[in-house]
Amino acid sequence: MTAPLAVSMGDPAGIGPEVIGKAWEARLSRRLPRFVAVGDARALTRVWSGPVAIVEDVAAGAERFDAALPVLHVENTGEIVPGVPDAAGAGCALHSLELACDLVRSGSARALVTGPVSKAQLYDIGFTWPGQTEFLAERCGGVGANAVMMLAGPGLRVVPVTTHVPLAKVAGLLSIDMLVAKAHTTARGLTQNFGITAPRLAFAGFNPHAGEGGAIGHEEIDILEPAIARLRADGIDASGPFAADTMFHARAREGYDVAICCYHDQALVPLKTLYFDDGVNMTLGLPIVRTSPDHGTAFGIAGRGLANAGATIAAILMAGEAADQRAYAGERREPA
Repeated sequence: MTAPLAVSMGDPAGIGPEVIGKAWEARLSRRLPRFVAVGDARALTRVWSGPVAIVEDVAAGAERFDAALPVLHVENTGEIVPGVPDAAGAGCALHSLELACDLVRSGSARALVTGPVSKAQLYDIGFTWPGQTEFLAERCGGVGANAVMMLAGPGLRVVPVTTHVPLAKVAGLLSIDMLVAKAHTTARGLTQNFGITAPRLAFAGFNPHAGEGGAIGHEEIDILEPAIARLRADGIDASGPFAADTMFHARAREGYDVAICCYHDQALVPLKTLYFDDGVNMTLGLPIVRTSPDHGTAFGIAGRGLANAGATIAAILMAGEAADQRAYAGERREPA
């Protein structure tokens, strides 16, 4: 039997447990790969009435998957009140993330899907990484800055070169080397996870109208254009910089496999406008497959049965497909 996916529940007071339960309910209609939830099992039973099977390992979870949602119970976190996060819940979210990551690194699970966490709660218990992405990169033996966050929906992939920083600081953070490094990681990730042999990368300009030849800013001339030239010299199909306001309509999206954007909202506004309920965050540059639903803990609706599981379902599907692609590529590279 193929190894299942490991799905960390995220903060037990958020909507992670609910959407994981709803994803299991959709396992047949959406043809989901087998997965095992990792976290406090009581967080599930607090908000979801479906069958839960507490298992000792992921292999047993795969065997139980058809009849019940298998859970590797990490720890009891005290009283769980949906919508009311606390330190114990944040600790459980971190321990669940660590265990789920290690299960994939060891080969017991074949891909990682991470539930939403509260960064504020994690910071309060001593978490020193900017987010789960950077934490996972270091836990997998890399450097957090080398990981690339890609957001994806059915018809669009975007990469924000800078992420959670004030907009006023973005211009000072952009550099030719940063763009080149992130673009190379992105191209490798598209090949590794999606089987795209010659990925097409389109760069969004930093300024309105991509700077109008320097009339509205020089970042395109000084940073973006030299980076694109270097990438082309390296054999990467890189184009741009393009005016961001013309990059995301249907015809434009047919011309590239991923849009490389200068800052957070430049990438996420079009992605969430088009695919608010089924957007996926995939981390490129890791030795493992990692995806997550592109939404937060949504404490305001936790426990009310209102959470939409579309993004979690999409994240599970994408993780399974990427794991299959990596396995297939590995088989093709095996000597005869």
